[in-house]
Amino acid sequence: MPDVVSLIHVKRDDSRPLTEAEIGWLFAAYASGEVADEQMAALLMAIYFNGLDGAELRAWTGEMIASGERLHLTGADVGSGSGSGSGSGSGWRSRPSVDKHSTGGVGDKVSLVLAPLVASCGAVVPMLSGRGLGHTGGTLDKLESIPGWRATLGNDELTAALADVGAVIAAAGDGLAPADRRLYALRDVTGTVESIPLIASSIMSKKIAEGTGALVLDVKTGSGAFMQERERALDLARTMVALGEEHGVRTRALVTRMDTPLGFAVGNALEVAEAIEALRGEGPEDLMEVTFALAAQMLELAGLEADPRQAIASGRALETFRKMIKAQGGDPDAPLPRALHQRAALPAATDGWVTRLDARAVGVAAWRLGAGRARKEDSVSHTAGVRCLAKPGDHVAAGQPVLELHADDPGRFAAALEAVEGAVTIGSEPPARAALIVDQVGV
Repeated sequence: MPDVVSLIHVKRDDSRPLTEAEIGWLFAAYASGEVADEQMAALLMAIYFNGLDGAELRAWTGEMIASGERLHLTGADVGSGSGSGSGSGSGWRSRPSVDKHSTGGVGDKVSLVLAPLVASCGAVVPMLSGRGLGHTGGTLDKLESIPGWRATLGNDELTAALADVGAVIAAAGDGLAPADRRLYALRDVTGTVESIPLIASSIMSKKIAEGTGALVLDVKTGSGAFMQERERALDLARTMVALGEEHGVRTRALVTRMDTPLGFAVGNALEVAEAIEALRGEGPEDLMEVTFALAAQMLELAGLEADPRQAIASGRALETFRKMIKAQGGDPDAPLPRALHQRAALPAATDGWVTRLDARAVGVAAWRLGAGRARKEDSVSHTAGVRCLAKPGDHVAAGQPVLELHADDPGRFAAALEAVEGAVTIGSEPPARAALIVDQVGV
């Protein structure tokens, strides 16, 4: 039988890969308490420095999945669908299933538009999402600004929502890859969060366990992304696609630019309002570029020939969104909450074109206004956030504010203003337009 100290030595010294049997023993021993948190933390640090090879990562992810339940929210084979339009009743399980995951950005409300959009084109979209941490927003935090909406659903409720609507956005239950929660908590306090194999196994174990037939990943790169360097983002994308394929989930990834906030709204209720505008056909150009690119990938993997632009133009996507909100207890007709205080910010120093608006700075400002959290257990403000009044490519006059800050507590404005100091650059010429889709991984 292996012992954990020996395994730590193996990874610390990078002398050889861990075997599948050793990784299986490790997870069982950690679950039983035979391996202590400090010992697992030491092993995670060794993995941070020396990585996991393909076989190790496959076994590691497999143990993460096996630590909990496997959901069977859908029963369709990928690529078996045809036609368009959402339906309900017993036939929903014959429709192809496909999900999407984003590694997180600033103003990234794509999931709110994408899930009902792709469902309205004929797919089943079981989207289990997360909450924001730090400068990046969380899909569940955004939707919870809708009065009555519930993120936590039992398996029967998830199934019922998929049968009725074809799409659900909900929190992953405690039974889904529980080993990931314990390992992430250790990574969070030991400085090992940034390890690409550990990030990939954390994300993919939950996505594979949810039981979807196909998955499209939106891996962000740029100043506002977790993976700021393009090559590291591409490495993460390749690693996750390989894991999905090895576990029987057809997987693709788009690497997308996150140097500037996506859309104009950053914050929970602010982003929901902009997502609804997008579903009405009035979305910002950059938001729709990323949304339609991901929708095309999802529909192709699902084997569906449908036009997502037509689904929005016809009103089908918006109606599916409304049904999705109602299915989870929300009132799609209720007014969204609004911040008690707004303040114009970041006046342009001179006449000219905005050439840069730093996504991370804007995300940190929204966080400091109350839209985000420093720890997972922190609460968030539904109303706090930032509205971009101008973005790269827009012409501004000297003194014209580039941002508008929203908060219920005006005492938060000073820290937010500090965060965005120097976040904008004004040039004498309009900037060249940069494509938002940087790369694609997967066939």
